[in-house]
Amino acid sequence: MMNRDVSHAPAVCFLLGLPRSGTTLLAHLLQRHPDILAPPEPWLMLALEAFGKVDHRHPAGASLVQSATSQFLGRIDRMIVTRAFSDAAYCQYLAAAGKRTLIDKTPRYWTVLDFLDSLYPEAPRLVLMRNPYAIAASLKTTWGVPLLAASSPPAIASCLADIALGQPTPAIASSLADLVLGLPALAAYRSRPQTQVVHYETLVAHPDDEIRRVLAGLGYTPTETGSARGGQTDYLRSSTFGDRKILERKAVDDRSVEAWQTDLSIEEMQVVTDLVGAKLLTELGYERDFQYAKQAGVVDRGPEATQGYRHLFRTCWDFLDGKTGGSFELPAELNNSGGQAEEHAAVAFAASVFQQAQRLAATKKEENLRVANSIAAQLNEELTAVVSSEVRRQLAPAGRR
Repeated sequence: MMNRDVSHAPAVCFLLGLPRSGTTLLAHLLQRHPDILAPPEPWLMLALEAFGKVDHRHPAGASLVQSATSQFLGRIDRMIVTRAFSDAAYCQYLAAAGKRTLIDKTPRYWTVLDFLDSLYPEAPRLVLMRNPYAIAASLKTTWGVPLLAASSPPAIASCLADIALGQPTPAIASSLADLVLGLPALAAYRSRPQTQVVHYETLVAHPDDEIRRVLAGLGYTPTETGSARGGQTDYLRSSTFGDRKILERKAVDDRSVEAWQTDLSIEEMQVVTDLVGAKLLTELGYERDFQYAKQAGVVDRGPEATQGYRHLFRTCWDFLDGKTGGSFELPAELNNSGGQAEEHAAVAFAASVFQQAQRLAATKKEENLRVANSIAAQLNEELTAVVSSEVRRQLAPAGRR
């Protein structure tokens, strides 16, 4: 715990939830209170947590930048410096808007929960939960994210290979990781002190009542919140972040709650069930939805299937974050060469996908190297031509220059 005076710190609340879970809607409804500001997805904590990590193409050298900043900040309390920066940013943002509390709503903060706890231990949290089947359906219908099943492992392997190479994370891989890794992380976070849990289904069914409850938890008297209908959306129109669908809404309704039942095929429901797991679905209160999926033809493949995916994605994420020492190896839990892999087909599938990703990563690395060598050769040829031309010009008689 840092030794800091928080009496003059900005009032900030972190709204946590997966992409496509309704975080933009909740932030928008809270912002109707005259003292609350909810800008679209600052992503500030993600940037600060990754301070010093730069793209591998940085002209100063990515490893040098990270090493130098780590050594410099290692001599001081890095968290105090980081907190001072974020406090200043939040304070200026609030002052410019004339508001008292800022809602920092950035869905992928699930990747930096420990960092949040260290930096802002006193700040309240809102954790928004939504039916995982509905989140997956929204990923499919809004972003066009295909819910890849066991019948298409090459596509998953290609995404993981790109992660291993440090290339921009494909939307498919990051969206699947939200369900595989992000959902259980947020589920475990619900019991944290100063944390309110909001369920999307309750929010859209009874928006006014739910917003009053949340505001009361934040210490506000919900007397000037207005109705959950209409509302100013100019701040969203001027931003590239946040759910654009809210711009089309005239009022909050619950039609989206069960839309997943027609938006998802049985195979896609199976994928979601494998990724999330029956245990977590039940723990989060979505057992009725899980039963609907089973009646439609979905099979509960047991916790091994979900664990296989979690090990798979955690290893890839750790590799991307530099936590594996540069080794993109098959997780020990999946590296079975006998009975267990044969007994649990889902674990064997996860191991197979990982092995395909390893092969693809090696292939793509060789392709990248060939492209780099080709570019280098072309540049060398052009440079040689320029130098030769300049030499000829210098050697030419003065009258012929």
